[in-house]
Amino acid sequence: MHRLSPTHGDVKASSRPLTTTLSERRRSVGFLGHGADSWACFLVTFQVTDVTWHGFFSFRPSYSEHRSDEVRTANIFVEASEAEIHEKARSLGRPLLQGLLDSALHTNGRADHGPTHLRGQFRTLLNANSREIAGEWTDGDLDVSRDQLERLRSLYESYRIDQVCHLVSLIDPEDFGHAIDLILEGERIDFRAKDRVQFARIVVDHIEALLPLPDFEAWARDFLSHPEAYRLYAHTLHREGRLP
Repeated sequence: MHRLSPTHGDVKASSRPLTTTLSERRRSVGFLGHGADSWACFLVTFQVTDVTWHGFFSFRPSYSEHRSDEVRTANIFVEASEAEIHEKARSLGRPLLQGLLDSALHTNGRADHGPTHLRGQFRTLLNANSREIAGEWTDGDLDVSRDQLERLRSLYESYRIDQVCHLVSLIDPEDFGHAIDLILEGERIDFRAKDRVQFARIVVDHIEALLPLPDFEAWARDFLSHPEAYRLYAHTLHREGRLP
C-alpha cells in the first residue's frame, strides 16, 4: 500500500540530519525552482526489511555539490518493493514536488537570505549572465568561422565570468558574505531588485581583477586549439550545476 505521512495533502519535511545507509539508492528526478535558485531533486529509497522499502525526496541547490547542503522530506513512501515507490513517485505532479521543496526549506530554516543563500544566488546570476553572453553553444556544433572575432569575444567574456563563478563557489559562504560587504561598502544586493545586475557587476569586476586571467589573444589561441575542453567545462558548470 502507498502511504504518505502524515497525510497526502500535508507532507512535512524531516528535521533530522541527512544520513546515508548502505542500501540507500538515489535517482535524479529533475530540477525545481525556488526564488532565484535551482534545486536538484532526488528520489531516495532504502530497504528496511525483506518486504518493506521506504523512500523520501532530497533536494540539493544547484550551486553546491555537497550532500550537507541538501534538505529532505520525511520518509513519505512505505511500500513492499522499490519498484512500487518508483511508480508512485512518477505519479506525483510537479506542483506537489514544488510544495515538498518549499516545505523542506521552511522546516530546515533554509529559506532565509543567509551567507549560503547569498553565494548561491550570486552564482546563479553569474551562470545566467554567462549563458546569455555566449549563447547555447555547449550542446551543439560550434561555428566560429562566421563573424569569428565577434563570436570569440563573446565566448571570452563568458569564460571570464565563469572563472569568477568558479572562484565564488570555492569560497566559504560566510567569508563570501563578508567580502561582499567590503566590496560594496555595506550596500546589500537585493536579487529581486533591478539594481542586482549593477551591484553584481561591481563584485565581478573586483574579483576578476584579482584573477590571473589570460588576455584575449592568448585565450583565443588556446580556445581554438582545444574547443572541446572549453565546451566540457562550460557544460559542466552551466548544465550540470557542479564544478568541473
